[in-house]
Amino acid sequence: MKSAKTTLSLKKAILGVTAIVGLAFSAQAQAEELRLLTWGGYAPDAVVEQFKAETGIDVKVTKSNNEEMIAKLRATGGGGFDLAQPSQDRIAGAQAENRIYKPMDLSKIDSSLFISSMLDATKTNTTYEGEVYGVPHIWGTSGLVLDTKKAGDVKDYADLCNEAHAGKVSYRLKRPTLIGFAFSMGMDPFEAYGDTAKYQEIMDKVEAKLISCKANVKTYWEGGDALLNLVRSGEVVAAMAWDTGGWKLNGDNPDVTFVAPASGALGWIDTFALPRKTENEEAAYKWINFVMRPEIAAQITAEAGNFTASKGADAFAEDKLKAQFQASFPEQDLNNIKWYPTVPAGLETIEGKVLDRVKAASSN
Repeated sequence: MKSAKTTLSLKKAILGVTAIVGLAFSAQAQAEELRLLTWGGYAPDAVVEQFKAETGIDVKVTKSNNEEMIAKLRATGGGGFDLAQPSQDRIAGAQAENRIYKPMDLSKIDSSLFISSMLDATKTNTTYEGEVYGVPHIWGTSGLVLDTKKAGDVKDYADLCNEAHAGKVSYRLKRPTLIGFAFSMGMDPFEAYGDTAKYQEIMDKVEAKLISCKANVKTYWEGGDALLNLVRSGEVVAAMAWDTGGWKLNGDNPDVTFVAPASGALGWIDTFALPRKTENEEAAYKWINFVMRPEIAAQITAEAGNFTASKGADAFAEDKLKAQFQASFPEQDLNNIKWYPTVPAGLETIEGKVLDRVKAASSN
């Protein structure tokens, strides 16, 4: 007959083994969840379910924006999430200030799934101290939205100042307009980012151009819906605006569409980036390679309204959107997109003063 002491020891041993097994199962369960910090529409439920069915990994989606992403990761020192999706111009600076990301292991990325020019641009723009911190996912551009029958001569941003369209042009008094006009005037503002004096010189020339162009401007639009209504009514025949706005208008009027400017559309990219304290890095890479498959990427485009950097995904898009995309972005225009790099300190102050002076100037 066993002693009470022996029985007690045996019970403790069993409890100990049970606890260890329980912890192991708990760790395994945790390892099979990907905590994703992203934007609305970037991880549709249907895509999450397909990923889980294929890999066994569930995806916990937290919707956010650039400012909130950086704030959340800064507060935890890069913890709480396994994969984040900040814009490419919000990575290098945030890493320099807060050390919230970890370098990407590019050997775990299937580069053949990506549009090469976007992948190269994002790698360059997210490099910090020789390490790459982001690869591209969702992208969009601003360029020209035109009534091609009435403003077919507008090929670049500066053409919005053509006398033939006086009073029928619109654009925003925001930094993209300054950047776009600079490129269309034969200058490279991004190349001057490291030279404040050179950048000021470029902005002075753009300022003079925009002031001389004021008579052409029906209004400086602020809300996208307001611009769409101006174009629909015929009050505006040429504008600087986003690609999705142009394609939306094209659905109503085949003469109106988005056109990539000769000097290049201005592009933004939301990326994939690893938080510094990611706990499921392998799942993060699996998700990246999964959602970049063309047929999966097309589902995300349908949900988010923007295309991805997935090579060939446009072929799987809805026919109308596919035709609009391919018409607006032949390969040469796709490769000519000017992707926004990180903005150095001080330049936004220069731009703000230029915009204020343009706004205050009288029309010629």
